[in-house]
Formats: sequence, C-alpha cells, structure tokens
Amino acid sequence: MKRVDDFRLRLGKHEVVPIMIGGMGVDISTSALALEAARLGGVGHISDAMVPTVADRRFNTKYVKNKLQQYKFNVDNADKSVVQFDLGLLEEATRLHVESTMQAKRGAGMVFINCMEKLTMNAPKETLRVRLRAAMDAGIEGITLAAGLHLGSFALIEDHPRFRDVKLGIIVSSLRALQLFLKKSARTGRLPDYVVVEGPLAGGHLGFGMDWAKYDLAAIIAEIRDWMTAEHIDIPLIAAGGVFTGSDAVGFMEMGAAGVQVATRFTVTHECGLPEKVQQEYFKASEDDIEVNQLSPTGYPMRMIKHCPAIGDGIRPNCEAYGYLLDAGGRCSYVDAYHQAHAANPGQRRIPIYDKTCLCTHMRNFDCWTCGHNTYRLKDTTHRNQDGSYQVLSAEHVFHDYQYSVDQRIALPAQVRAECAA
Repeated sequence: MKRVDDFRLRLGKHEVVPIMIGGMGVDISTSALALEAARLGGVGHISDAMVPTVADRRFNTKYVKNKLQQYKFNVDNADKSVVQFDLGLLEEATRLHVESTMQAKRGAGMVFINCMEKLTMNAPKETLRVRLRAAMDAGIEGITLAAGLHLGSFALIEDHPRFRDVKLGIIVSSLRALQLFLKKSARTGRLPDYVVVEGPLAGGHLGFGMDWAKYDLAAIIAEIRDWMTAEHIDIPLIAAGGVFTGSDAVGFMEMGAAGVQVATRFTVTHECGLPEKVQQEYFKASEDDIEVNQLSPTGYPMRMIKHCPAIGDGIRPNCEAYGYLLDAGGRCSYVDAYHQAHAANPGQRRIPIYDKTCLCTHMRNFDCWTCGHNTYRLKDTTHRNQDGSYQVLSAEHVFHDYQYSVDQRIALPAQVRAECAA
C-alpha cells in the first residue's frame, strides 16, 4: 500500500516531498508554517495578502497607520478613487516579509509566495507588478498566481533577471482557465513550472459559481491531464481542495497528479496565524455550519463558517487604512452596500449589511472564518481536552500524517493533558 512518501515532486532541479501547504491569507499561512514545511522537505507558502498589514504586525512598521493619516480626510467619502498605495512602501513591505522568511529557511524543501490577482488595490497592474518583482528581489523560490486568471502576470515580470529561475505556478479550476493562461502567456516563451488544480471543496474563494457542487476535482484533473498528454505538454499537476488524508493524496497521485496542496488541517496548528480562540471555532464546526456564499467583494463565491463575526456586520469601510479590494476606479461592492444602507436609514450608526462584507477589515482581524469543506472533520484529528476545547496540533505532526499514513487513517497527536483553550 503506497504512501505519499513513496512519491517525489520534481520542480526543475529540485526534488521535494509532494506536499504543498497553501498560501492562506491574511497571515494565516505564516512564515513559521511555510518554514516548517520547507524544513520537513515539502513546499510552504506565505501569502502576500495585505502584506503592509502583515509587516506592521511582524516588524512593528507603521504602513497602515501612516496611510490612514494620509487619507483620513476621505473616510466618510463614498468615492475612494483618491486612496492609493505608495508603490515604494508596498515594495518595502513585501521585501521585509519575504527576506525575513528566506533568511530563516532551513531544510531541503522550498518556500513560495501566493499572489492574488484580486487584490486590485486601486491600481491592479501596478501593485501586482510591484508585489511580484519585490518577492523575486527578496529571494523567494516560487510564486503561485492565485485568485484570478493572471493573463498578463508573466508579462509583468518577463524582464526580471530571475524570470526563468523562480518557480512560477498558476491555480486553475478548469481546463479552459489553464488554456487561456497558456495562450496569453505563450509570447513570454515560458511555461508555468506547476499547475495547482483546485477543486470545489477548497477553502476561501472558489473558482466556480454557486453551482460548485456539480464539479469534481478528480474529473477536472483527468480532463487537464488528458489534454496536456495530447498536446505533449509536461507540467506537474498539483491536486488541491478537499485532500484531507494521506490516502486522498495518494489517490490523486496514482491518477497522474505530481503532488497535493493542502491547507485545512494546518489551520489548527501552532504555527498557523489563526488565534487559538478562532481555531477552536474551526474544531467545533459541524458540516451544517459551513456555507458557500457571495459576500466577498471580489465577485467570487467564498466558503466560510456561517456564524463568523464578519457576516452581517455593518462596519464602516476602512479603505483609507486598507483598501486592498478597491478596483481600478476605486470602487468596492461593500463600500457601495454600506453607503446605500446608510442613505436609506439616515441617523443610524451601525446597520447590519448581509449582502457583502468588509473583507479587508475582517480578514485582518481574523473575523472572517474562511475554511475548506472538510473543516467539520478537524475534531476527528486531535484530542478533546477536559474543559471541552480541542488540542491544537503541530505542523510537523500534520505534515508527517499526510506523508506516512495509509488506509485513510489519521494519526492523533500525543495527548497533552494540561492544555486548554485560550
């Protein structure tokens, strides 16, 4: 009976354990989590979602405070077009985050960064270019292009000296999306080094409509695999979304995937950035507690725990401090919903808004509990403490369980009797 450890993922000259930990933002996939994956011989991701905010938390910088001070005059204005990121400071924050991570790297694995196209930041092309190039300058080993088609992303970095050195990958949820990306990127003369095929059970934003349940990850991988074989294209496929056990992973690799990307089980590890009180909510969640909704201002459906504080909250938009989802014209659907609600209810201070959520603020505060479909199974991966809370795991334990487990078994950690929830 095969285990994940019987396989290896080849990325150019590198050979790694075929386990990638996904890049969960904001600061959920921390440097500590990515570094642990690399130490254990796999691939870890940090996320560049809201990287100035992450830098403030990690390095005591003042990017958010200073940006708010600069644009404070505009706080009550529904027009956010004036609110711009300083590209020099954005580059500085990205380099801080990436350099500090890469300097701490140990082991035979690799550290990548997840870059979301939907972080449009009131200047989509300019801000994405800075984030990509700054990460390359700072020594990142790979970049996974996420949350968007990224049809022009290779062109933003094709003149960078590390364009053919850094491992570049794309997340897709259909053959059509991959074909569009390859066609648009062809003129750069460079194929992606890997393709993450993300199915409908993934956490956070989905590459499907609200009919997501009609789709199946194995069927999508088979379609892409067969097309690439017919076209004589050799790119490693990474299966993602709902890969909960080592046996799940082996099943995908036996059908042609070169590796798996996993995330849900690492949300409840010590190295993850989620506060422990939120991790306990993930442990406690039932299948009925998890929903796919259309609250995200990005326009993508999003999977989350439906009793999280972000849903129905009517917080004032914090675009002057954050503004990561402002489109090229300075618009955000939550900003529109907020001002429409207040125009219809003059004099009320806090009006619940249920059709959209202020994703920037709530992700920053860990109040938007995005999650994978299998989150309700997390309680079965650990021990329950005497006080009713659940024992938080180590990333090493979860990684090794994926790597060595067979027959759909999940190894429980050594029990820590005195541990209790925060």
